[in-house]
Amino acid sequence: MTLGQVKEILDAELYCGEDLLDSTVNTACGSDMMSDVLAYVKDQAVLLTGLMNQQVVRTAEMMDMVCVIFVRAKVPDPSIVELARSKNIAVMATTHRMFTACGLLYQAGLKGGLHIHE
Repeated sequence: MTLGQVKEILDAELYCGEDLLDSTVNTACGSDMMSDVLAYVKDQAVLLTGLMNQQVVRTAEMMDMVCVIFVRAKVPDPSIVELARSKNIAVMATTHRMFTACGLLYQAGLKGGLHIHE
C-alpha cells in the first residue's frame, strides 16, 4: 500500500512529506516507547505513536522509517515537523486511537512484524 492510501484509511492530516505519498509501505508498528521501537522493531516503514517529541523523528530516522503518524488527535509541534522534513520523513496525524489506527491499517493489508532478540 502507499502512504497516500495510509493517509486515506486513517483520514489523517499530512504535515510534511507530500512527495512521499506514492511510497510503498508494507509494515507498521505502534508504540509510545521509543526504546521498544529501537529494541524490538525491525523493517517497519510506518510508526504510529502518541509520544510528542523530536525523539520520535530521530527514532524513525535510525530505523529507516518513512512516516510517523501521531494518534489521538495530537498535533505535532512545528519543530517536530521541520525535523521530519529535513530527514525526508512524512508526518501525519489522525483522530483515531492507536489501537483503532493499527487495526484499520492491518485490516487493509499493512502488516506488522516483531523482531524479538533472543
